[in-house]
Amino acid sequence: MDVEYDIDREMIEAAMGIIVDAGDARIAIGEGLASIENGDFEKAEEKFEEARHLLAKAHGQQTSIIQSESEGILRQHPLLFIHAQDTLMTINSELNLCKRTAGIFRKFENRLNTLEQKVGK
Repeated sequence: MDVEYDIDREMIEAAMGIIVDAGDARIAIGEGLASIENGDFEKAEEKFEEARHLLAKAHGQQTSIIQSESEGILRQHPLLFIHAQDTLMTINSELNLCKRTAGIFRKFENRLNTLEQKVGK
């Protein structure tokens, strides 16, 4: 039995936009973590902000689809769109964890610097 589906180009384009923006955010997060490894917390914050901006853009694309459905435009959700939503949520969680981790490392760095000053290093 052959099954045919109409391809909803807008859904596919939205899904691909979400995946690309979220993927770019993941790259920025990785660069932010590399900056932390090098002790450059300011650069890490810049990279995390870049990632946040990209995730907000991806979220906007998702929200557009959701809003159109709330206005009565019903669509089939291709697996690609579901994958895009999953990717967006996962990378958003990664960003949140990395930002918290950066804060922890910054506090350790500050404590270490304070201790080194006390012992004269």
